[in-house]
Amino acid sequence: MKPPLLVLIHLSEESTATIAAHYDILYAPDRQRRDEMIAGPARKVAVVLTNGTTGLTADEMRALPHLQLVCALGAGVENIDAAHAQAHGIEIASGAGTNEDCVADHAMGLLLAIVRNIPVLDRYTRDGGWRETIPLQPQLAGKRVGIVGMGNIGKKIARRAAAFDADIAYCNRKKRDDVDYHYFPDVAQLAGWADCLIVAAPGGAQTRHLINARVLEELGPHGYLVNIGRGSVVDTEALAAALAAGRVAGAGLDVYEGEPKPPAALIGLPNVVLTPHVAGWSPEAISASVRQFLRNCEEHFAAAEPVVRA
Repeated sequence: MKPPLLVLIHLSEESTATIAAHYDILYAPDRQRRDEMIAGPARKVAVVLTNGTTGLTADEMRALPHLQLVCALGAGVENIDAAHAQAHGIEIASGAGTNEDCVADHAMGLLLAIVRNIPVLDRYTRDGGWRETIPLQPQLAGKRVGIVGMGNIGKKIARRAAAFDADIAYCNRKKRDDVDYHYFPDVAQLAGWADCLIVAAPGGAQTRHLINARVLEELGPHGYLVNIGRGSVVDTEALAAALAAGRVAGAGLDVYEGEPKPPAALIGLPNVVLTPHVAGWSPEAISASVRQFLRNCEEHFAAAEPVVRA
């Protein structure tokens, strides 16, 4: 008999079939089913599959007395209550590394789309417009690209940007010894240097609104912002005001505060490219994430004794 698994996120049919070969899936990708499952059918689960955005709260962990392992499908774990898990011997595992290339690709796609104004030009061409009547768009080559968060994804973005002959600098919690790019200890200083600012920082209280009105002012009217990190890192209202007033040239965003609700303050602005938090989604990345999840489970149960909490 296969062990039960509580799944709190959307899974494709292919991913579901792969995981179902090993687990009896209790599928709860929305709030109503989530509450119903945790209140009853899921009480015997030892494993929960979620992601950094969906998370798992301390109260929900308390309601699952057999819980041993919380897995995130992807790198983020910011909304999983790590303090409670650690205090109660519950392991947290992630899919870090499985979608880094996909996220880095998407970051460059958003950057090129907004710098070259591709979505607007696509509509303009379809409506019969031609090039002589429109303003020229800048090129990426030779620009200064600042990266906020020089983790594995940040490093992959930097390599891609360097291939466009861009100058690279970064801001991070601390200077890295394994990269040669110029380091700025302060994000506003980095924004003042950069033509393009790419956010690849994790979410959480420490980075909330790290990209604020001051940083956007430093980025300036010819600067571009891309965010593939977490929506909470960017102050949405400050960004909307800067874009509307022309204090920032444009932005390309894949993540938002309050998602999955669309960012209402940004919807009507022509100098924004929006995608629905899909930077880490590709067939290759999702397949790798599912395989990593199954490995995480296998390694945990190979090493751990069953734990039952009253």
